Parts: sequence; structure tokens; C-alpha cells
Amino acid sequence: MTDKTLIGGTANPDNLGPDAMRWTPEPEQPAVSVTELVGEAIHGYSRARALADGVLVAVGDDIAREAGFTVPVALTAAAWADCVAWTDEDNRQTYQDESGRLWDVLWMTHYAIQRSDGGRSCTVELCRVPRDGESRESEQVRLVATCGPDGEGRPVITISLPGDD
Repeated sequence: MTDKTLIGGTANPDNLGPDAMRWTPEPEQPAVSVTELVGEAIHGYSRARALADGVLVAVGDDIAREAGFTVPVALTAAAWADCVAWTDEDNRQTYQDESGRLWDVLWMTHYAIQRSDGGRSCTVELCRVPRDGESRESEQVRLVATCGPDGEGRPVITISLPGDD
């Protein structure tokens, strides 16, 4: 014989008492701040500080706007060194300049953002000549464009190499 008895009644739902299905709301909990949950920040590093320290390189507003951006844009120092920086010594085998290389990065980033699914970041693929002073052929490189808030909550775009912090 199987026991079909429920607390306060039998297995038949018609025989349940009036309080059997009563919903009792949870007592209202006070709001908890992030600091209360995880504690004080050990270290904070703002975008403004990263720009001042040279960890990020700001793109001029004029060229960013010309490339289609309506928010401030910066590149990590590593992305700048790999895809934008260019000196006269680099011109031994092929002639380029920083303004043209920056334009290529911005244009391809804008294109990648337009084609993306609208997420917070997207992959940017472009070709650039390496800065070794010997190369003539361009090589494909991947960058990551991320949209996030600046220190005051306004949207900004950061272009980085994959794995850059």
C-alpha cells in the first residue's frame, strides 16, 4: 500500500485545508550595497588615470568623428604600438605613416561595430605591415573593440589587442 497523505490532508487536492496554498511573502530585505557584499575596493584604476599614465592612447576627437564615432575612443598602448605607431626608420621597405595607420584601425573598427550583434565588444580584423623595418607585406591582426563607461558613466570605446587588460 502506497502512502499518499499530504501534510494536513490526503492526496486529493479537494481535501486540502484553506491555508495549504496560501502565499506568505518574504519579509522585505533592506538594499545591500556592492561594498557591503564584496568589501572595499583594493585598487581602482580609472580611464583618466590610464590615459595620463600612457596605458591608453586617446584618439583625437576630430579623426574619431570623421571615422564615424560619436563617443571618445582610445587604444591600449600595446594596440597602438602594434597597429598605429610608425617612424621614419620603419619606412625602409614600405612607406606608411601614423595618421594613415590610425585611420585604418578606426575605419575597420567602425565597420566591425556596424556588422556586430550589438554586444558590448566585437572583434576587429585588419591587415597592417609589421613594424620591423623589413616587411613589405601586410599581415592580418585581430583587435577587440569594447564599449564601456568612463569614470562618470559616459560611453567610451577602447580598442585593444586580445588579452590586453
